[in-house]
Amino acid sequence: MQDLRVTIIQSDLHWEDIGANLASFEEKIWRIGQSTDVIILPEMFTTGFTMKANKLAEHMNMRTFKWMKQMADQTGALILGSFIANVHDRFYNRLLWMEPGGNFKTYDKRHLFRMAEEQQVYAQGESLLIGHWKGWRICPLICYDLRFPVWSRNRWNPSLKKLSYDLMIYVANWPMVRSTAWETLLRARAIENLSYAVGVNRVGIDGNGIEYNGQSSIIGPKGDSIFTVEGIESIKTIELSSNALQAYRDRFPAYLDADDFSVEAEAFEERDFLHGLS
Repeated sequence: MQDLRVTIIQSDLHWEDIGANLASFEEKIWRIGQSTDVIILPEMFTTGFTMKANKLAEHMNMRTFKWMKQMADQTGALILGSFIANVHDRFYNRLLWMEPGGNFKTYDKRHLFRMAEEQQVYAQGESLLIGHWKGWRICPLICYDLRFPVWSRNRWNPSLKKLSYDLMIYVANWPMVRSTAWETLLRARAIENLSYAVGVNRVGIDGNGIEYNGQSSIIGPKGDSIFTVEGIESIKTIELSSNALQAYRDRFPAYLDADDFSVEAEAFEERDFLHGLS
């Protein structure tokens, strides 16, 4: 497990304009100016956070998919970002994990933002993604997922003597009005999971008049801020230390005292509780 160079791209977005956003991010990727292992783009980076899925959704292996493959091949980096996917006439806020050479994985947003009626438009994701890259185990998530710690719980595997992941990544369109929650929860997720946490948010004002101030951040496993940027477009590459992560986990193995439960078990308990009330 070597050190991992992570590049965050905090950007304004062209509202509901896929072509303009792909062109803009391609230019920004070439401005990185150094080798990197992971490039992270915001949530719905091709459109902004829109509910017009019937107009803007793309099938897999089409425009955005091919663009991400091209960018991964040309940079030699893993590229992450979410877009609107159409799968058998169901719409997903889908994160695409694209490696050089075309190997890819997907994660569909689990927690849909009901305050914008996202659950009325998009289908809910059903499974967590933990991918492997450069010796790191990486768990990518999307925006509102940040508020739900059970879903992203980092579990200790006693037989492998490893935690589930080393780095959690949130891609987001998180409004400025709730920026305190964004900052607080990113730190909390890093602390409770003894993991690096990276949050990549957008800036600017979207087509609904909602303002975003970014606050894209890289947080260490102790909850310390390694990097944060607010209010401006920014491209930043930071190297994450594998030795520092392992040393902290060795000194402070709080994961050994974690409660054992699962999302499925919690659902069954809630069902049984509600049945008892009926």
